[in-house]
Amino acid sequence: MGLDEVGTARVLREHRLISDALVTKHGGRIVKTTGDGFLLEFSSAVDAVECAVALQAVMAERNAAVPPDRRMLYRIGINIGDILIEGDDILGDGVNVAARLEGVAEPGGICISASTYDQVRGKVAVEFVDLGEQSLKNIARPIRAYAVARGRMNQPRHGSTRPNLPSAPPLSIVVLPFANIGGDPEQDYFVDGVTESLTTDLSRIRGSFVIARNSAFTYKSKPTDVRQVGRDLNVRYVLEGSVQRGGSRLRVNVQLIDAETGNHLWAERFDKPLADLFDMQDEIVSRLANTLDSQLVEAEARRAEEVLNPDSMDLYFQGRAWLNKGVTPEYMAQARGFFERALALDPANVDALVGVARVESFLGLMLLADNRVTHLLAAETAASTALSFAPNHAFAHNLLGLAQMGTNRAAQGIAECERALVLDRNLANAHAAIGLGKILLGRATETEAHIHEALRLSPRDTGAFRWMHIAGQARLLLRADAEAVAWFRRSIEANRNFTLVHFHLAAALAWLGQLDEARTAARAGIALDPGFTLRRNRETAASDNPRYLAEREHIFEGMRMAGVPEE
Repeated sequence: MGLDEVGTARVLREHRLISDALVTKHGGRIVKTTGDGFLLEFSSAVDAVECAVALQAVMAERNAAVPPDRRMLYRIGINIGDILIEGDDILGDGVNVAARLEGVAEPGGICISASTYDQVRGKVAVEFVDLGEQSLKNIARPIRAYAVARGRMNQPRHGSTRPNLPSAPPLSIVVLPFANIGGDPEQDYFVDGVTESLTTDLSRIRGSFVIARNSAFTYKSKPTDVRQVGRDLNVRYVLEGSVQRGGSRLRVNVQLIDAETGNHLWAERFDKPLADLFDMQDEIVSRLANTLDSQLVEAEARRAEEVLNPDSMDLYFQGRAWLNKGVTPEYMAQARGFFERALALDPANVDALVGVARVESFLGLMLLADNRVTHLLAAETAASTALSFAPNHAFAHNLLGLAQMGTNRAAQGIAECERALVLDRNLANAHAAIGLGKILLGRATETEAHIHEALRLSPRDTGAFRWMHIAGQARLLLRADAEAVAWFRRSIEANRNFTLVHFHLAAALAWLGQLDEARTAARAGIALDPGFTLRRNRETAASDNPRYLAEREHIFEGMRMAGVPEE
């Protein structure tokens, strides 16, 4: 904390995402947190010890590439005993002994009481060292203690080929060193740089578990079986790729592979003229990171559909998958249902809170409901709650900014989105949101530049259809109707399930005199949202900027000519 208070708090939160998932996996309950520690309760001693072993194994992996003076190490104490229940808390000597044993454990180690040892010996895949009787502070009698043998913590037993760990965590991935096809040694630094930067940027995805660079590079220039890699590193996904230079062009191929089955989930190719290699590296990495975010969520959602008893994160991933389908009242209702179920299981699920904020902001900003301001205030509340748990959550700042923009605080919202970009330079959504904010400030001429930057960072983003709509809206407000039509058609090609773009396309076509096509576009919008009316649109101005209010009359009149219902 003394060296880097903000960074340390962020890393601790990231570790907690993994530890919380492991506790849930092993049937444990988080009783309470105590600053940098937490008290857990298990109904089974075996479950408790196996969870502790899995947690220390994961922490060892996460610390592998961290300098020794910056590593965050857990000490774990485990005891069996009677407890007193007081509300949601537990008290008594049984708890106190566990706390004192935690102090006896070495950093990165596990210390258990004799009562625990009697229950687990021969049942867990570790060996124990007898520490003898320990005099523990404020404990009347000596307690015999055992430590899990550090060198044996991850060793197999009974002929097993892998440690007795839980299934790989969600969003767990290793980026294998990209292959340098052609063997040009001068290109090695570029190839390794892509691998290292992508590892760093993927680790910024909320809830991701990314194997450290040092571990990944042990596979460099070696033939690999991705399923074995997955077993060795306990990850669900493997990303591999290659770089090939041919004359004045550079080709990068990447594949995302399911480590359990070996199936290819997604592949992409970048084929670009050679320019500044560092600029190319940044562009390739940012595009991959943004695309992989949505691809990994989609893969996790498919897994979650097959789970008989989904946990909070399973439900979250299913909600995200519905969000990615499009912006219609039906899809928003489905997504919100999953997020609310996730929060019912875990009220502190930051990702589910952010999901609620996304749904509410879409309902308000995309005019999917009459009570627009109510939805935007709900989005602001959800985003603010998420930030109370995770102050550096970039996308939560982005959503807070959007809620502010939609409630006549565009300048404040833009500042919030700029803060999001400081936290995550690849957050294409934030660039697009700033473009929307410029519209509300009467500066629609500046919007397209922000949309182009978002598309540069993430050209195949699942949300790109919304960004294209924002650009089209800016051109329509400026009466560049033909240019607006081009943007709206691109948006519809990317995702037809977006209500508002059909109405705006209808307006632009009407102004171009193409009334038959305009009416067809309006009918397509009504099919997606039968409750849409001009009144809803007119009565819900997101800004009181005079220029913006004057410019949007052009849209209303165009929709009226296209036959959009008044009431």
